[in-house]
Amino acid sequence: MQKIRKGDIIQAVTGKDKGKKGKVIQVFPDRKRALVEGINLAKKHKRQTRQDQQGGIVSIEMPISLGNIMLVCKHCDRAVRVGFTLLQDGSKSRICKSCKEAI
Repeated sequence: MQKIRKGDIIQAVTGKDKGKKGKVIQVFPDRKRALVEGINLAKKHKRQTRQDQQGGIVSIEMPISLGNIMLVCKHCDRAVRVGFTLLQDGSKSRICKSCKEAI
């Protein structure tokens, strides 16, 4: 089970976007990276491929290392470490390490 999943709200803890929050678009567990909305933007030159499409320089999100981001707890409203606990039915659940609430 992964600590960060698609749809989670995360916060960048290092790098040029330190302190920014965003939503996870996609996770690449084999590369240990995640694609986050509005974080780690890069400029890309796009060619006009059709008459109605506009070319030029656009900003796109690039994958960021999982070690540089932390999950934001809904109850604490801050970046926290994530732990796991077993529920009564035998399934695993993610918990916030500071407030012990389920994420």
